[in-house]
Amino acid sequence: MKKNSIELTKEQREQLLQVVNVGTSSARKIKHAQILLKVDEGEEGPKWTERQVRDAFQVGTATIWRVKKDFFEEGLEEALNRKAQPERPEQRRITGEQEAYIIKLACMKAPEGYEHWSIRLLTKTILELGIVAEVGRETVRMVLKKTN
Repeated sequence: MKKNSIELTKEQREQLLQVVNVGTSSARKIKHAQILLKVDEGEEGPKWTERQVRDAFQVGTATIWRVKKDFFEEGLEEALNRKAQPERPEQRRITGEQEAYIIKLACMKAPEGYEHWSIRLLTKTILELGIVAEVGRETVRMVLKKTN
């Protein structure tokens, strides 16, 4: 048995076949299930080579490697399902305190001459008040979206 060989159990194989045959899952999940089924080196597995999998499913070597790695390290479910992207705090443009002020401002009555706050008006007001040095409309929109 090779170090990186995958040998699926009967239950795992049935679960993967269910994902592929029903076809209601995401295309990514179905493709990952197909990869695992084809690289299976167990008794019932077709024992496809990496080249055969690449050619059949038009996937890169890195994708095959990642699916196999996820299967070994985290199990079948993790190999099939997309991982949540980690939040990247280094990309945050504003602090929590600034977010709170933006939300507070949006909950206040709109300035005279305006019926309600727009994203553009909020952005302009935030910059005028000096809450932040720079901020884009999209950042303000995302702050408000998080709070519904």
